[in-house]
Amino acid sequence: MIYGFDIGGTTIKGNFAFDANGIGDPVRVSTPARDFDAFVEALEALIAQAPQRPKGVAISITGVVDPETGRTICANIPAIDGLKLEERLADRLGAPVIVANDADCFALAEAELGAGRGRPIVFGAILGTGVGGGLVVDGALVNRGGGYAGEWGHGTILATRAGDPPRDIPHFACGCGRKGCVDTVGGARGLERLHAHLSGQSLSSEAILAAWAAEDAAAKETLGVYIELVSAPLALAVNVTGADVVPVGGGLSKDFALVAALDGAVRSRILRRMDRPLVVPAQCRTEPGFLGACLLGLRQFE
Repeated sequence: MIYGFDIGGTTIKGNFAFDANGIGDPVRVSTPARDFDAFVEALEALIAQAPQRPKGVAISITGVVDPETGRTICANIPAIDGLKLEERLADRLGAPVIVANDADCFALAEAELGAGRGRPIVFGAILGTGVGGGLVVDGALVNRGGGYAGEWGHGTILATRAGDPPRDIPHFACGCGRKGCVDTVGGARGLERLHAHLSGQSLSSEAILAAWAAEDAAAKETLGVYIELVSAPLALAVNVTGADVVPVGGGLSKDFALVAALDGAVRSRILRRMDRPLVVPAQCRTEPGFLGACLLGLRQFE
């Protein structure tokens, strides 16, 4: 048996698992984000409810493990930011621990239980509040030792003109400290920023997509520019990784018309030619980070 956690800045979700077919719904508690001792106690309290001590603990976090130092980079949970978390938690919990990025865990869940089943190379793309991704090859997470593989949302790569007729697009500042990242326009907040720049309208991403579906002229222009800006770097990611399928998760993935439009645009930009869809909605719609953490733990410790 292993114990899996998906840990965000506000909520810890966790439960035990004996095998991939027996992963139950997670139990939820609040995240003690600024107190490490309280953070560990919250994990211990959940583990204590399991029927036996786990062979190992697997954790999905909204952060990254530096592959050179082993230290966690997790700004929204200051209690664990900068720590060698696997070592610290293993000592406190009395069991080996593995920590992975939540987008990586999403990709692993899709590769084993979702849209990537049977495909050798799965590139999971997140279009949520922001943009993220993870890469799974032959069923194994590339970032097993930590790292940034799959993070297509960052890097100064966005075009500065897009649309028909072309419009000038500034390189917006990104939370990572750079400018012009896919994250600045690709997620829900980015879509809202892009629409405000092009139309002068301040609308939610849901309202923009609803207006697009209703053939609103301003929304159609925004989505045309959005698809052009986002599909080019995603196509580059496909060319570089050789992905056989790109499951898309996050809030924007709920709009299947948007995912289908991205699929057509990406397939028109890659070297590989295929008649089947490549960019598809994720199938693990509920708690993919938790599912991926459990799968990672089962592979590592069982």
